[in-house]
Amino acid sequence: MAQTLFDKVWNKHVLTGKEGEPQLLYIDLHLIHEVTSPQAFEGLRLQKRQLRRPDLTFATLDHNVPTIDIFNIRDEIANKQITTLQKNAKDFGVHIFDMGSDEQGIVHMVGPETGLTQPGKTIVCGDSHTATHGAFGAIAFGIGTSEVEHVFATQTLWQTKPKNLKIEVSGKLQPGVYAKDIILHLINQYGVDFGTGYALEFTGETIQSLSMEGRMTICNMAIEGGAKYGIIQPDETTFEYIKGRPYAQNFNQSIGEWQKLYSDENAHFDKVITLDVTNLEPQVTWGTNPEMGVNFSSPFPEIQNINDERAYNYMGLKPGQKAEDIDLGYVFLGSCTNARLSDLIEASHIVKGKKVHPKITAIVVPGSRTVKKEAESLGLDKVFKEAGFEWREPGCSMCLGMNPDQVPEGVHCASTSNRNFEGRQGKSARTHLVSPAMAAAAAINGKFVDVRKVVV
Repeated sequence: MAQTLFDKVWNKHVLTGKEGEPQLLYIDLHLIHEVTSPQAFEGLRLQKRQLRRPDLTFATLDHNVPTIDIFNIRDEIANKQITTLQKNAKDFGVHIFDMGSDEQGIVHMVGPETGLTQPGKTIVCGDSHTATHGAFGAIAFGIGTSEVEHVFATQTLWQTKPKNLKIEVSGKLQPGVYAKDIILHLINQYGVDFGTGYALEFTGETIQSLSMEGRMTICNMAIEGGAKYGIIQPDETTFEYIKGRPYAQNFNQSIGEWQKLYSDENAHFDKVITLDVTNLEPQVTWGTNPEMGVNFSSPFPEIQNINDERAYNYMGLKPGQKAEDIDLGYVFLGSCTNARLSDLIEASHIVKGKKVHPKITAIVVPGSRTVKKEAESLGLDKVFKEAGFEWREPGCSMCLGMNPDQVPEGVHCASTSNRNFEGRQGKSARTHLVSPAMAAAAAINGKFVDVRKVVV
């Protein structure tokens, strides 16, 4: 019987349970960070349980870490969460990519960079953007704290299999248009709940032509479309990315199985969406959820409901305005969506030899120490600093207000992150989601510009 890629990976991991009902899945890789793991570890202690598979559990510190002086943690709660994870990792035998270590970084970047993320795996983490790892042909999804404890104790998880939704993307992207624009446009067109109850398989010639970094960006934001899962067929691009990474010693033995991971020709999808990106423009969000976005050249829409009205009031904007009318004050290059080396390279091309606009505060936060070191070896840190950007230590940073990096109240920020909710980047902060190139160009010009006219 023909199967989708998602079906193939799912069915190989079912231990018990009937289709259509909750099924018990074996979990191949459990990634953890300091925010959603403390209660789960404490649950093990109270039940006098051991960690079932410490060898399949890996920890990193990302949400709370400062990005200027990483060892100077002034917030008591942040410090408590960080030291608690360090202690729990030691007590339960978990490998931790600790503060200042060579591999430390945002959890969804550490997995791929170390080779832990591989095709055909089931991967979980107490973080909604775990869908990122689906770019490798894995089933990867975020879980809650009680589920974290369940995986700790059993290395399994009860889940109900979702339906399958194929998103077929065709056409060649214009220079200045990127993977981030594809996923923002999809969410703008179909809403923040179009993927609810589905696993999204991104396919088509456009997806196949993307780098692994671009594919991760798209799967990262599947959750913003309402889906727990995003997945892409592994191919030669995938295999080349994995080969030689520290935790991919099984590469030669596994590649044969990985090559079988694709949706069969006659596989059934419950729903199909097609998108031609030939004429796709750079995207900018104007409101307070990711579907509130427009093409760069389009005016902001008329108010349709109370949510639109509230969003306009919060953002200090009006229908009919355009992206270039937004009074920007901050630019943030970072997050698990767009803080990879290719993102920083693309942005550096735009800022090289130029200066950040006087009214803009611009920061660059590599998503991991690996990226930071690679970027510095290419001299990117000098390019950004000479232009007037702040060059920071790795971490989640200004993506969310859980660390010292926050957007001031009422200030508009061009952000390469994934969420533009009220207060996401700080109290009353106003977030506009864009690609790294759009953010870089905004930093130089002091406002949003059509980056297609900048990138040549």
